Formats: sequence, structure tokens, C-alpha cells
Amino acid sequence: MEYDSIINLPHYEPKRHPRMSMESRAAQFAPFAALNGHEEALEETAKKLGKF
Repeated sequence: MEYDSIINLPHYEPKRHPRMSMESRAAQFAPFAALNGHEEALEETAKKLGKF
């Protein structure tokens, strides 16, 4: 197979830069609102489920 020699190698960890937290990674996409009304739908669902 083409990738047999690398498929089980550990994920690269940079030595100079610490890994970005999941919260920081998610924040990069927070300003992007591709779906109009999506936030309102999430809030409505949260209210129905008693989570808001």
C-alpha cells in the first residue's frame, strides 16, 4: 500500500509552539456565520431542553 510506512506514526508535535486549545481553535470560526438563523435555532432548542 502507498501509506503503510506512515499510517501508524505518532502525530507531529511542534517543539516551538504549544498546541492550540480546542476553545481557541473554535474561537477562530466563531465570527463566521454561514447559516443565517442558526444561533437562534440553537437557543430555541436549548430552551426546549431546559439547558438555557
